[in-house]
Amino acid sequence: MARALAANGASKVYIVGRRKEKLEGAAKEYANIVPLPGDVTSKDSLRAIAAQVKSEVGYVNLLVANSGIIGPNTVSSLPENASVADFAAKEFETPMEDFTRTFALNTTSVYYTALAFLELLDAGSTKGFAGGQVNSQFVVTASIGGLHRSPMTGFAYNPSKAAVIHLVKMLATYLGPKGIRCNILAPGVFPSEMTDPFLRETSEAELAGKMKIPEKRLGSEEDAAGTILWLASRAGAYCNGNVVVLDGGRLSQQPATY
Repeated sequence: MARALAANGASKVYIVGRRKEKLEGAAKEYANIVPLPGDVTSKDSLRAIAAQVKSEVGYVNLLVANSGIIGPNTVSSLPENASVADFAAKEFETPMEDFTRTFALNTTSVYYTALAFLELLDAGSTKGFAGGQVNSQFVVTASIGGLHRSPMTGFAYNPSKAAVIHLVKMLATYLGPKGIRCNILAPGVFPSEMTDPFLRETSEAELAGKMKIPEKRLGSEEDAAGTILWLASRAGAYCNGNVVVLDGGRLSQQPATY
């Protein structure tokens, strides 16, 4: 997404993460990508990042929260005929700290990231772009896991994504009248560090088949890039509080939330 924005008119794209070498590698491709090492689970780090952006440019038009972890998942290691006792015993082995760490990154950090940058987003709406027709926007990467009830990604990950979806909807309701929009991306299966363990054992086409994706493929960089460019541009300027499902139809094959 950062590359797509950098290549399509963004004057400056700041990328934040804990691994400096990864950030610098991405920044080498485009002069307008600026790496900022930081930790979104730390309020001090968020304050420092926001302060640097404020001192350098003074406003933000688009803020994207894209960090996430899969969290503990013992369900996938259980046999299909596992008893209730087996399930309970296996799940109880998971330290509570591992469970709550998933929420800390996937949910809590999103809220505090928004808070840290709200003044900059407000300034971005005041400046505006596309002739003032596009208000600032907070986009959060959730997951279709927050929209279905399959337990196969674990009992921490899906609830953390369901929580962040509702959180962003609440932010959209509160911030919309103040000129700041909030939208959610709910991707399905894309090649990433999360899916690497699966792709080491099988091809993308085989994985798409196992996961019953109607499009018969995983998501691509072009799919993600096109979606963020639409939301960030004048074309998506009327969207607020939306959940954009980007999954090749996989959610339609899952037991959905009520």
